[in-house]
Amino acid sequence: MTRPIDPPVEITRLLSNPEVRFALEAARQAALVVRRVQQQLITPALTKEDRSPVTVADFAAQAVVGRLLAQYYPADPLIAEEDSAVLREPHNVDALELVTQFVRGEDHQAGPEEVCNWIDHNRADSAERFWTLDPIDGTKGFLRGEQYAVALALVVRGQVQVGVLGCPNLAAACFPEIGGAGALVVAARGQGAWTTSLNADESERFERLNVSHISQSSRARILRSVESGHTNVDQIAEFARLLGITAPAVSMDSQAKYAVLAAGQGDLYLRLLSADKPDYREKIWDQAAGSIIIAEAGGRVTDLDGQPLDFTAGRSLNHNRGILASNSLLHPDALSALGQLRA
Repeated sequence: MTRPIDPPVEITRLLSNPEVRFALEAARQAALVVRRVQQQLITPALTKEDRSPVTVADFAAQAVVGRLLAQYYPADPLIAEEDSAVLREPHNVDALELVTQFVRGEDHQAGPEEVCNWIDHNRADSAERFWTLDPIDGTKGFLRGEQYAVALALVVRGQVQVGVLGCPNLAAACFPEIGGAGALVVAARGQGAWTTSLNADESERFERLNVSHISQSSRARILRSVESGHTNVDQIAEFARLLGITAPAVSMDSQAKYAVLAAGQGDLYLRLLSADKPDYREKIWDQAAGSIIIAEAGGRVTDLDGQPLDFTAGRSLNHNRGILASNSLLHPDALSALGQLRA
């Protein structure tokens, strides 16, 4: 559920944080670049194997964020999914030129070498303070024209401080709206979770997000990934049975699920381990922004064993197994059901 902000001082305080303002603008610019790529390069004739629009959008969005970091936080590392080494290969000169053309929408003077440098801005595997980015979370949703997100977060000493999701096909962080204005969802530690239009400037209205108040497990609504390879569909069905949940799970790509849960339009989100990838560990950029948004909306995010997410172990959550997000009230029952699945 969302409600209009009460005292304006709350949002004024949020926007007085320069890191929040930076993250909002960086995620907005990156999401709008990705949207332009989607509108111009994805056609009905695109084959399932043709991921070129993903490649262009990923690199362009990361370059946009790296450019802004170089301007505002030049010492901060960017730990992100992409590496410009691929674009620098001779046979990818056309792809690099296309990426550069899209980046020029934000910087008319951008050249290929600058774009590559921005993509690799202070590249690192870990640091005491860093930004982490998934330039397109939900690549299959992006290709289908459905849900995807740009996910950006600031991590300091292993703790997420700021997180922003740019969701071009989500309305007010709650409902799918393909081709609509899109939503920005932001959270800062101790300052709540909020949403506004992707196209809005800072003077536009923000609404505070709050998780649902559902405490009866059988009434819960489960959110899960569309792609079966990203989770364990059979175990989710068994998990629902153990909790007495009869409503079908809601399938949605990307960290847009975190936004929906934070807005009270879902109650549980599971990232179970796929049967063919039992040792898989989540990448930090797939969880950082969403996790603080859930926490600041009143929910809880842990791994499948109930442990907090550990962002100190490099580019992956190497000390965690899977993901459980909830409205907090349902977390104990959910962990109990997960324990039964492992028994």
